[in-house]
Amino acid sequence: MSSATMTISQTPFIFLLLLLLFAFFTPTHQKVSVSLSKTTLSKSGDSVLIQWSGVDSPSKLDWLGIYSPPSSHHDNFIGYKFLSSSPTWKSGSGSISLPLVNLRSNYSFRIFRWTEAEIDRKHLDQDHNPLPETAHLLATSDDELTFESGRGPDQIHLSYTDADDEMRVMFVTSDAGETTVRYGPSDDSLDDVAVAHVERYEREHMCDSPANASIGWRDPGFIHGAVMTRLKKGVRYYYKVGSDNGGWSKTQSFVSRNRDSDETTAFMFGDMGTATPYATFSRTQDESIFTVKWILRDIEALGDKPAFVSHIGDISYARGYSWLWDQFFSQIEPLASKLPYHVCIGNHEYDWPLQPWKPEWANMYGKDGGGECGVPYSLKFNMPGNSSEPTGTGAPATRNLYYSFDVGSVHFVYISTETNFVQGSKQLEFIKRDLEAVDRRKTPFVVVQGHRPMYTTSNERGDAPLREKMLEHLEPLFVKNNVTLALWGHVHRYERFCQLNNYTCGSVGPVHVVIGMAGQDWQPIWEPRPDHLTDPIYPQPERSLYRGGEFGYTRLVATKQKLTLSYVGNHDGKVHDTLEILASGQVLGVNGAGIKAVDSSSGGAGEPGVIGGSGESTFSWFVKGASLVVLGIFVGYVGGYISYARKKAGTGNNWTPVKSEDM
Repeated sequence: MSSATMTISQTPFIFLLLLLLFAFFTPTHQKVSVSLSKTTLSKSGDSVLIQWSGVDSPSKLDWLGIYSPPSSHHDNFIGYKFLSSSPTWKSGSGSISLPLVNLRSNYSFRIFRWTEAEIDRKHLDQDHNPLPETAHLLATSDDELTFESGRGPDQIHLSYTDADDEMRVMFVTSDAGETTVRYGPSDDSLDDVAVAHVERYEREHMCDSPANASIGWRDPGFIHGAVMTRLKKGVRYYYKVGSDNGGWSKTQSFVSRNRDSDETTAFMFGDMGTATPYATFSRTQDESIFTVKWILRDIEALGDKPAFVSHIGDISYARGYSWLWDQFFSQIEPLASKLPYHVCIGNHEYDWPLQPWKPEWANMYGKDGGGECGVPYSLKFNMPGNSSEPTGTGAPATRNLYYSFDVGSVHFVYISTETNFVQGSKQLEFIKRDLEAVDRRKTPFVVVQGHRPMYTTSNERGDAPLREKMLEHLEPLFVKNNVTLALWGHVHRYERFCQLNNYTCGSVGPVHVVIGMAGQDWQPIWEPRPDHLTDPIYPQPERSLYRGGEFGYTRLVATKQKLTLSYVGNHDGKVHDTLEILASGQVLGVNGAGIKAVDSSSGGAGEPGVIGGSGESTFSWFVKGASLVVLGIFVGYVGGYISYARKKAGTGNNWTPVKSEDM
């Protein structure tokens, strides 16, 4: 055999050998996989562990997209987490645990590669941080995540009606099937039944993008509302909502309203928003977690005393991204299923250039509402009264604008600063008629609440013309009818003023307090921060008696003799400022340390941070269990803080948030 013949015959063997050597020395690229620890969640807020492996040359910009419904376009995620939030991400494998709410459609998850070169400085979230790009899909979860069927409604929340012996309950389901509320004086005798009324809104009811675009719209489900009637005064009732077909909620309870009670308790704040376990297109409000946490502590201390929550505008900050409404209602359900949750409208529910009331003097109706134009707000809540304004489109009328009710010794009035309140308006006529009809023998205190403040010392110049009209049309009514207290939101800080009439302190006019510090953070604090040195310091004029940069809420406690408003801070759950007003109208100032600045003869300020403190009583039963409660609060607080820190780490970006003067 010739050498040439041998060479030819050996060629296949040599070629095969080269292939084997090439395969041996070439790195293998494992397919990226995404798996879920479970495919069904029992209820909103339950967590799923998302695991991945096989990410080659992992980058800190690789990210996990969260999608619902699973058919959503890559760009239409509801949120994202950077893979670098997992401690093992550099190995190409890792996991992220996410608590998720029921959006009435399945979830899916996708992993994308994103590079520094692809950062688009024009494609930004609300904090001016670049949003992740979707050009390079690495993997999609093999399974979809769903919620257990037949487990009952979501988003349960209560509210008062116009009748003292009633309580409304609202909730959301995925279909329009008939539902009821069953209720009674004990959890084993829910013998009374009320059928729920059902409503919903559609994509075409939204007035603009993002609310009516694929990026923001998600099916809102069906909104049910039923009224529990013939309730006895000040009695704890038990209830559950749902149906035999769709399932029942767990049994909840509330204490009915008692007009004859000598004591009134309310938890009051504005601008809270909601927190999400992921980053999204719109800024979310991590501090809202702690606001809810501390109010829940106070509710436990109440026992069987009735109380309610008052949230005065800028409710969820959904701004056209509808799943944030679902997130908000899931977050407040532990509060709102126990206490009536009352609201008034803010700019982030309503404002848009297409809205019908556009006075020439007001710098109003930008794009704060994200194209919702008040529609979700109007249908998801049902407040007392029947106030409404047409939208000028085919959308349902805007509701829940102005109303009032009595609780114990206080008459509460809610107004709308977003719709017409000037001379000749229906709202101004309502306010005038309502204030003139108050019986001060039954309710010696009158508290008015609205979103945009009549007085503020922040550098909030855009609303200056609006405040001038409030001073012209509203303040004379407040002064004439001896309004005790005016509470406002919009500015995301706490500020307490003296009794005011036309910018002048005296013994005439309501005390004004700005309480928009429950969660949102779009204002610099009163003093400059190290990373915001160019923010101005706002001088504190004489009329401003206390200004706080602490997130939190206020707690109102009133008897027939005295009203006490306490400012509770989120970082410690303690009282930072207190205001006391006697039924005679005399104002007793109390500073942040709890020491009386005026009229020190009436006793100490009580235990800070606890119901019954600040002069209400010297020692409440709640304090007797202080060791156990404080331990529980501490554990909960630390847990909440860890959750907060994990979320921050989970975004994994290197961008510095930019604060704006948007309210």
